[in-house]
This record gives sequence, structure tokens and C-alpha cells, in this order.
Amino acid sequence: MTPRFSQPNSAFTLIEVMISVALMSLILVSAYLCLGAGFSAQKLIEPRAEIIQNARVAMAIMTADFRAACPLSKDQDFIGVTRTLGEVEADNLDFGTHNYTPRRPREGDFCQESLYLDKNPETGQFSLWRRRNPTIALDALSGGSKEEIATGVVGLKLEYFDGLDWYDSWGEDKSSAKKQNSARESSNLFGLPEAVRITLLLDSNPKKINPEADDEEKPEPPLVFQTVAQLNLADASQDNASSSDTGNSDDTSSSGQMPGNGGGN
Repeated sequence: MTPRFSQPNSAFTLIEVMISVALMSLILVSAYLCLGAGFSAQKLIEPRAEIIQNARVAMAIMTADFRAACPLSKDQDFIGVTRTLGEVEADNLDFGTHNYTPRRPREGDFCQESLYLDKNPETGQFSLWRRRNPTIALDALSGGSKEEIATGVVGLKLEYFDGLDWYDSWGEDKSSAKKQNSARESSNLFGLPEAVRITLLLDSNPKKINPEADDEEKPEPPLVFQTVAQLNLADASQDNASSSDTGNSDDTSSSGQMPGNGGGN
């Protein structure tokens, strides 16, 4: 009968168990830190992504309207006014545009439009509004319907390019600086500008519950978005105006010469 030899039982030693526990703790702590950093980055990026998308949509809407801009009415071409609402820079602009799709009978592709800042009654923050009136009203600065195209706005600055310089206002409310410093002829003081520079400032943290709750905390700087929109119909409208003025002057001069020639004969 062959003797049986008992084999020793294999098991972890106490040192091996302690090392395994320490390594597992390091792995769990590292995973928790990475997860916390991911959540923090998500909280920071998500509102910024919404703000950027909000600004892109607003800029695209305004740029499309400016590219098809035309005179507002026969008496008013393009009215850009510099104004402030408290400490917020809130420029106002009234113009006409052909960037409109008719929706009702007796409507064409022409639309009277206004861009301005006003408070949203629900949030209490400033928003960018667009007024559109597709009917030719007696008062070109009122009527129509309005829509909110950007929320959480903390500033809107519009500048106008006449081919040489940029100006803060345009149209009826001409600044004295423009009258004195413009190197162009006086006819350039009306009509349509060649381009409009849009500077839109949006709140970098619009979802804060009470922005005035902690006065000691420094407010975050706003996000600034800027673009330049060229008015494609500006040259055409100015050429038509100049040609009509030339035609009127030619008619006047020819009518003035005819009596002289008859008297000479």
C-alpha cells in the first residue's frame, strides 16, 4: 500500500492581501477623481455650448437680414441709434429687408424690421428682439410682430461702415463727428451703409439663480461675439438714387436751355 502525501493548501499571505487592498484603493480614488473632473467639466461646458449656439443663431439671423437690407421707406432709409439701458449698451436699428418669405396674402418679400434689446418678463434678463412688419405701414417704426432671437444678452453694439470709416450711428440721428470728419460727400450721410459690424455680448453664466445674491463674488466676464455683415444691396440703391438725381438735373438743364435757344432764334 503506497503512502499518501498531503499537499500544503495554497492561500494569500497577509502582505499580499494588504498590497491588493492598497492598489484597489488607489484605483477607486483615481476613478472617483476622474469622474468628478468629468462632471465639473460638463457643468462648465454645457452652458457655454448653449451660449455659443445661441450666439451663432442670432448672428446668422442678423447677417442674413443685413445682406438683403434695403431702404425702410421712401422717407427713411436706414436708422441706427446708439443708446444704453442703465449700464447696458443697447443699440437700436431700423431698416428694410428682402430676406422674408411671404406667409399671408398681399405679402411680398419686403419686410420692415427693428433690432433692439428689451427685458424678458419671465427671466428679468435682457434679450435680443426682432420686430418684423411685412406690410407697408404708415409708421415704418412700429407695427408687426416681435420674436426673441437671443437670450441672456448683456450688450449689443452696432457700427456702420461708409467705405472709409466706422460710425456708431446712421441715418436720421447723425452725429456731429460724422458730419465733420467724413471725407466723403454729403450724399454719403444718408442711404445704406456698406457694412454693419455686430458685437454681441452674452452672459457667461445665464443659469445662475440670483446674480445679485453674492456681491463679493466677482462676476464672470461676458462672452463677446463679433461679425461683419456686408449689405449687398447698398451699392444698387445708391446707384439708383444717384442716377435719378442725375436724370432730374439733366431734365432741368435741358429745359433751361430750350427757352434760351428759342429767344436767340
